[in-house]
Amino acid sequence: MELISLTWWMWMVLGLILLACELLTPGGFYILFFGVGAIVLGLLKLFGLTGLSLSVEGLVFVIVSVACLALFRKRVLSMFQKPPVNDRIDEIADETAVALDDIPARGLGKVELRGTSWNAENVGESLITKSARCRIEKVDGLTLRVRSL
Repeated sequence: MELISLTWWMWMVLGLILLACELLTPGGFYILFFGVGAIVLGLLKLFGLTGLSLSVEGLVFVIVSVACLALFRKRVLSMFQKPPVNDRIDEIADETAVALDDIPARGLGKVELRGTSWNAENVGESLITKSARCRIEKVDGLTLRVRSL
């Protein structure tokens, strides 16, 4: 009884197809390792692993692919992902802004900081007059919490 199996070049073609599919999918790096598993199995068959049935070859393929996935996915992801962008928006706390209009105590208005107009909330107990300088105490979304100097 002859065992049904794939030839070495069929595994290589499958591996290359899976690697190409990885290029078409958004960066999860899952299919890549199944492509590597197929190529590894193709190389094993090329260099002497013969006489296995298709089910045993499939099992070896899955084991190699999952092992590569578990061992190398984090490393591959870290090589290809961009480092997180730090906008450093909170670093503008304690800077000085200029009021673009009168801002009543506990009221809302506009301030200018670094050439840009921002929504501002006066967290102090006194009025901030137009063109007066004020200190930024906190950033809350797109609103600056300010207090008169």
